[in-house]
Amino acid sequence: MYTTPPLGLAMGVGGEVVEVSPDREDMQRREIITFGTRPGAALAGILGMLTAFGALSIDMYLPALPAIARELQTDAAAVQQTLSAFFLGMALGQVLYGPISDRRGRRPPLIFGCTLYTVACVACALAPSIQSLIALRFVQAMGACTGIVISRSIVRDLFDPRESARMYSFLMLLMGAAPITAPFIGGQILVHFGWRAIFLALGGFGLACLAAVLFNLPETLPPERRSAAGLGAAFRAYGGLLTDARFMSYAAASGLSSGAMFAYIAGSPFVFIELNGVRPERFGLIFGANALGLILASQCNRWLLQRFSSFGIIWVGVAIKAASSVLLVGITVAGIGGFPGMLFLLFFCVASHGLVQPNAIALALAPYGRQAGSASALIGATQFTTAAVTGALVGVLHNGTAMPMVGIIAVCGTAALLILHRLARRLPHESKS
Repeated sequence: MYTTPPLGLAMGVGGEVVEVSPDREDMQRREIITFGTRPGAALAGILGMLTAFGALSIDMYLPALPAIARELQTDAAAVQQTLSAFFLGMALGQVLYGPISDRRGRRPPLIFGCTLYTVACVACALAPSIQSLIALRFVQAMGACTGIVISRSIVRDLFDPRESARMYSFLMLLMGAAPITAPFIGGQILVHFGWRAIFLALGGFGLACLAAVLFNLPETLPPERRSAAGLGAAFRAYGGLLTDARFMSYAAASGLSSGAMFAYIAGSPFVFIELNGVRPERFGLIFGANALGLILASQCNRWLLQRFSSFGIIWVGVAIKAASSVLLVGITVAGIGGFPGMLFLLFFCVASHGLVQPNAIALALAPYGRQAGSASALIGATQFTTAAVTGALVGVLHNGTAMPMVGIIAVCGTAALLILHRLARRLPHESKS
């Protein structure tokens, strides 16, 4: 049976975590993780910022993709490779940082990652060609991924599985503000200052995150709870995770749900702006409306967890994604409903991610206390590898229609449904988790 890890931690001078006596353990734990207290609210806010690294880095520059293509004298498929390069960097970086954080603690890799991200953002703003921008986006992702993988590990350090799912939902509320606001902000920056200023703004955000980590984020993995194995052994532990059918089923469901999301992200600038005549500065309003569905679903998840199992909620979320994506293909092929019909179904495709993601991550990480960093990294790598593939396919299959985007979304949705169906048959007790 899973139990909440014994923390016995307190925030000392300078933000470090120190050992406390057992009679003070519960009080100090509440101070760290309860949202109503000042330390708890600060922790939730910082984790939300770190989790938003990826979303901001992707969504803020989406309205600028056509402008980047024009200025760098390239085509839509080449510009979409800047997305694929970012996804690939996010996948590979998490595989590296997860074991390091299990061995060295959470703060050191976070500090390094925030610094690397900030420098890479400035370099992206100065990129002279599409090839250099693609390479720099990869480097930028290698910094950004630390925020995502380590924030998940911090949640696992502090919460049990059910509370972890609730916390992930809370972080999705904060992260969900990025898809709503980032494209709109990016569109306004694009109109007034050009696309390069978008990366300078992202660099400013990275600098703010670095300051927050340095001065306000405590270390949540004390030395006695760190992995004693060398990094080589830690990387070999990925083999055990890869052969764990339960873990990989949740990771695959999460990855395919993310793959559908990123196919939408990669394809929506062309489908909305080029194909349906949406102005770049208005792109963010439509994109944000769909992101609002993601926020609402993730917050409904917090309420649903009080009444239903995490597995049951994942099942409903994946079923919604699969059904709406198949219908989306149908209306696109038949030419029914037009752009409004497409937006209606895309809303449900995106919103369902808010039910799938927090529960899949919480259930996958639950058995892996000492390997939370590695397990979190493998989930993240699965998500962003799938995203890199789906984003690249949207570009490669580009044919002047919406079919590459909607077709890939449907493939991801139905594949996730099949994986969960297989898991439910093999592990029927999961439905009671």
